Amino acid sequence: MAKYQDRFRVESARLPGWDYASVGWYFVTICTRDRVTVLGDVIDGKMQLSSIGEIVADEWQKTPQVRPNVTLDEWVIMPNHIHGIIVIETPQRGTGGPADRLVSPGHAETPQRGVSTLAAGSLGAIIGQIKAACTKRIWAAGRTDFAWQMRFYDHIIRDPISLRRIREYIASNPARWMEDKDNPANLWV
Repeated sequence: MAKYQDRFRVESARLPGWDYASVGWYFVTICTRDRVTVLGDVIDGKMQLSSIGEIVADEWQKTPQVRPNVTLDEWVIMPNHIHGIIVIETPQRGTGGPADRLVSPGHAETPQRGVSTLAAGSLGAIIGQIKAACTKRIWAAGRTDFAWQMRFYDHIIRDPISLRRIREYIASNPARWMEDKDNPANLWV
């Protein structure tokens, strides 16, 4: 584990040197905090969304409308996470402000604070915006106890074979829920 200013910090899970604002296909998984099952239930191998899950589905589907350079491929909401494929079709940079001055691939310098933040249009920025929009609506609906896990998982899809396998994995996820290690029923097995 690395240290910054004599404190331990978690290493980045992102691929070093990869520009996450670049054109590409990305498989992502976003989990609820503590993997709490609030997004719905799997019944007979099919996902039944809760009201919170409906909000998440709505915000997820708005992604291409809010970000014209992004499309969605296969996706599924599970009881405590969402799997999806996000396609960044063209690099999206902002209006030329400080957040657009790239320091390293996928990151931007914020001169006023002297810290590194996610670049506009990057995968991390997109996921952060989806999570924020969902959380705002869920809290407004009275569920102020809702939260997302701090980070998210990503995998850069680089070939058609990988894309096919990931699509199949996503589509079959509800049918495999009973065996899923994140299913609370399996925590003590």
